[in-house]
Amino acid sequence: MGENTKLTFPSLVGNSLKTFANNKALAYVGEESCTYAELENQITDIRTMLASQGIMRGDRVAILSGNNPQWGPAYFAVTFMGAVVVPLLPDFTAGEVENILNHSEAKAVFASEIQLKKLENISNEHLKTIIGIEKSNFVRQNKPIPAEPQVYVDVDESDMAAIIYTSGTTGNSKGVMLSHKNLMSNTLACNEFQPIGPEDRFLSVLPLSHTFENTLGLILPIVFGASVYYLKKPPTAAALLPALKKVKPTIMLTVPMIIEKVFRNKVKPEFEKSAVVSTLYKVPFIRKKLHAIAGKKLYETFGGQLKFFGIGGAKLDPTVERFLLEGKFPYAIGYGLTETSPLLAGAVPNKTQVGSTGVAADKMEIKIDKPDPKTGEGEVLGRGPNIMMGYFKDPEATAKVLTDDGWFRTGDLGYINKNDNYLQIRGRIKNVIVKSTGENIYPEEIESVINNFKHVVESLVVEKKGKLVAMVHFNKTELEEKYKNLLENRVELEKKYRHLKEEVTDYIDHVILELSDELQIWANERLNKFSQVQVVLYQPIPFEKTATQKIKRFLYY
Repeated sequence: MGENTKLTFPSLVGNSLKTFANNKALAYVGEESCTYAELENQITDIRTMLASQGIMRGDRVAILSGNNPQWGPAYFAVTFMGAVVVPLLPDFTAGEVENILNHSEAKAVFASEIQLKKLENISNEHLKTIIGIEKSNFVRQNKPIPAEPQVYVDVDESDMAAIIYTSGTTGNSKGVMLSHKNLMSNTLACNEFQPIGPEDRFLSVLPLSHTFENTLGLILPIVFGASVYYLKKPPTAAALLPALKKVKPTIMLTVPMIIEKVFRNKVKPEFEKSAVVSTLYKVPFIRKKLHAIAGKKLYETFGGQLKFFGIGGAKLDPTVERFLLEGKFPYAIGYGLTETSPLLAGAVPNKTQVGSTGVAADKMEIKIDKPDPKTGEGEVLGRGPNIMMGYFKDPEATAKVLTDDGWFRTGDLGYINKNDNYLQIRGRIKNVIVKSTGENIYPEEIESVINNFKHVVESLVVEKKGKLVAMVHFNKTELEEKYKNLLENRVELEKKYRHLKEEVTDYIDHVILELSDELQIWANERLNKFSQVQVVLYQPIPFEKTATQKIKRFLYY
């Protein structure tokens, strides 16, 4: 891209549609991909539909759908018109959808068939048009007006392109206004980290309505001529494994929870299957060799052609990251927020460091506000062309996070290594627990220890009445299977439990109580004295999470 390239969707994506006309663009796994030329035709047809409904520059148009090949054409069509796209998370409730549509004053919405029921009883004076995204058909339409042939609109870089409503860990959903320049500058910055080309194949598994997947998993590949493939089902192992074999992706984006599950369920058990292997695994040079073997197997499982496995959205467990690093798996780490379009910092394969989120992205600055004289820790601030315009209809909230000289307050606590400028995130400032002794406790770091205990799926550490309390969700299904087999092999208990599954469940609850006690001792041996857990509570159901699989902490305080 030249220095004078206009940072807008019509300019960059429009150029790509012409340059890569015959290349594959978007498709479901296992289905024929549309070409860039066909994608351009789809965009033009959708723009004509929207124009017939009176949609004009600056109007808001929502998208309420899971990932599919029609999501991108709808998104680009809106931005090409100078209108504003409002992506909605498919997990939003009908009430949340109604509130956001009202707040954004959306005049039209693209919805998938499965999401249409959320719009049935909606009360909205602005919403006149509903379009089925799969077939580009009108479900509800305004009185059509004559639509002239669509040509590219002369959109300004400073024009708003999207309003993204966050589903954050704090529970306060705000509309983040992102301009064409915000999103396009971040797209180009991502390409500086990891150059993308027409030979690249993306397998998309995160929600397109989230900025991480939206910018890095849709806009980035389309601007540089790559192809993107979508799953028809949720990315469980049953759906993902055959897709990896078919697509053989070169690029994938994921969140820590996904790769952490792979490590704990598939990789780690291999190192614990016998006392001998478990003992050898504790020897550093043997551990590295075992990691190298397991890393190669994992690489083949992912199709054998990965060159970039991007992880972002939350802090990666250091134990899992050490495995990826020593296993020579091509992982990358990214850090950012919806408000930063999203990438602020990153480290690409072969330049990662355990626990670090890397260096500032191209044309961006990062600094630490009021660093602690001893630790260098303080709030992470970012500045650059990717910083949001502000929160929609909320100047007070905007003023709290944007300084007069253009710095964005991330709300994250971190420090910068002076030797290499690598950024280290300690946790969210709101989550930091300050002990009566003045010590700062970072719950995320305690959780990363707990999550490596046997049978633990996830955990949340909070402070209650001055005590550190760990709420832990164990894999009960795994425990039931393990102890069911044990019981069936014992003649004296076989009859008792043959027809009484409830009693087996009670037995498992007893096992979980014993595990909780064992966990507390195990974890505290690995934590400093200020971070030791006083209480372990069993969390019987999974924690509620955001789109990037971060626990909605506010629900459990």
